[in-house]
Amino acid sequence: MKYISFAIPCYNSQDYMAHAIESILPGGDDVEIIIVNDGSKDRTSEIAHEYMEKYPEIIRVVDKENGGHGDAVNAGLNHAQGKYFKVVDSDDWVDEESLHKILALLRNLEEEKEQIDMLISNYVYEKVGATHKKCIHYRNVLPQDEVFRWDDIGHFHMDQYILMHSVIYRTDLLKLIQLELPKHTFYVDNIYVYYPLPHVRKIYYLDVDFYRYFIGREDQSVNEKVMISRVDQQIFVTKSMIDMYQLNKIMSKKLRQYMVNYLAIMMTVSSILLIRSKTQENLEKKRELWRYLKKKDFKTFLKIRYGILGQTMNIPGRPGRKISSLAYSVARRIIGFN
Repeated sequence: MKYISFAIPCYNSQDYMAHAIESILPGGDDVEIIIVNDGSKDRTSEIAHEYMEKYPEIIRVVDKENGGHGDAVNAGLNHAQGKYFKVVDSDDWVDEESLHKILALLRNLEEEKEQIDMLISNYVYEKVGATHKKCIHYRNVLPQDEVFRWDDIGHFHMDQYILMHSVIYRTDLLKLIQLELPKHTFYVDNIYVYYPLPHVRKIYYLDVDFYRYFIGREDQSVNEKVMISRVDQQIFVTKSMIDMYQLNKIMSKKLRQYMVNYLAIMMTVSSILLIRSKTQENLEKKRELWRYLKKKDFKTFLKIRYGILGQTMNIPGRPGRKISSLAYSVARRIIGFN
C-alpha cells in the first residue's frame, strides 16, 4: 500500500529537483513520487525519467504542457494512488526522520482502522543567509497524539496559519470535493489549503519539523518585487476564496473564525502590495477589492474591515499608506517570507 503520494511540480527545475526527490526516497515502498514536468524547456523531463527508470516501484513521471503550478498539482492529484496526498515544490525538500515518523503514524492509524482527512506537521523556513531557521509549529493551537475536530482547536497566531507546506490531505477527500486549481496562476496554494477546510472532519497534528521551505531565489513567487508585478493574480486568488463560501454558514464556530482570519490575511497581503506599488491604478484596485468582499459576503466584510488588519489597511491618505507599509514590513520580519 502507498500511504502518501508526493507530487513534485517541476518547471525548469533541473538544478535543484534532485534534492526534493532524494529527500522523499527514504520512504521506500510506502510512498509514491509523482514528478510532474510542467512543459519544462531544460533537462527536467530527462532527469525525471532517469529517476523513474532507477526507482520504477516508487517514481512516476507526468509530462504535460505548461499550465502553471496549480495545474501541475491537479495533474499530480489525478495520478495519485496513495491514501494521502502531499505537494513538495521542486526547490523544497522534506526531513527524513520526520518522514519516517509520519509514515509510522499513518501505518498505525491504518491498523486501528482510523481514517483522518488532514494531517498537519511543522515547516521550516530555509532562508538563504539566515542564521536562525524559523520553524512554524502548532503546539499551542492543536491537540497532540490524538484525532481531533475543528471544535478542539485553539487560537492561531498570525504566523501560524496552515499552509501547503504543513498539510497532508486524504487523497479521496480532495477528489470527492473536485479540487481543481486555476491554470497559469500564482498563489493558488492558498486555494489548495482553504477550499477543503469545511469538508475536513478528522484531523491529526504530528509535532515534527517535516517540510523545508526554501526562500532565496530572486525569481521566486514570494519575492516582493515579483509579487507586486503579479498583484492581479493575488487579487484573483483572493476573490476566488471570497466566492467559495458564505462564511457565516460554516457550522463550526472555531473553523469559521479561522477562515475569516485567513481571508483577512489574504485581503491584507493584496492591499499592502497594491499600496506599495504606489500607483493610482492599483490604489483603485484596492478599493475595488474591498467593495467586492462587501458585496459578496457583507458579514465577513464587517468582521475583516473593522478588525485590526482591516483598519490598518484602510487608514486614509498618505499617512495611512505609510502606516500600512510599516505594518507589512514588521509582519514580513516576524513571519519570514520574501
